[in-house]
Amino acid sequence: MLVVGAVGFVMQRFFLRRFGSDPLAQMMMTMGFALLFRDAALMIWGGDPFTLQYPAPLRGSIEVGEVVFPLYRLFVVVVAALVGVALWAVNEKTLIGARLRATVDDPEMASATGINVARLSGLVFAVGAALAAFGGVMGGPILGGYAGIDFDLLPLAFVVVIIGGMGSLKGALVGSIVVGMIDNFGKALVPELSYFTLFAPMVAMLAIKPTGLYGRA
Repeated sequence: MLVVGAVGFVMQRFFLRRFGSDPLAQMMMTMGFALLFRDAALMIWGGDPFTLQYPAPLRGSIEVGEVVFPLYRLFVVVVAALVGVALWAVNEKTLIGARLRATVDDPEMASATGINVARLSGLVFAVGAALAAFGGVMGGPILGGYAGIDFDLLPLAFVVVIIGGMGSLKGALVGSIVVGMIDNFGKALVPELSYFTLFAPMVAMLAIKPTGLYGRA
């Protein structure tokens, strides 16, 4: 988490910051970095997939009636909920959260009030990168690892953001639940149309409400 967070901080300060008013350029820049990181991982570790072992205390299952739920997946759900609550508390109940909201809403005015917008933006990007690394470690025993897994998961992230709405933790929560249900049921019931069932709701959302369920205009 520390290493990936540091990489994210450097990326934001030296590359992405100059495109602060152009989200499309930022997206293309991050996609380019993702390709570089993927090829670097392929050169260093090879392309063979690997799996992470479940922690010994979390290798069992919980039975509720006729439903059997893996203990580790329940653990991941609980950890994700705790991380979400912590992010909400920081964003809504702390001074740094207020400064962050001000920076997002009006960076020029925030800078005029004494907020170091550049440093705050870099630190927030670093925290986001570190959380992505944390998510990768948590999901490793479930999904495994291989060069290119990032681009397999990236479409899911896009759909979550578009359906839930940018800049909203509630939107991320609702969007992730909706996308997870649609993706799993689509693959189970109509696997030949799994991509259609995943992206059709996104297209409908863009047509009806481009800002997403909880995004701001």
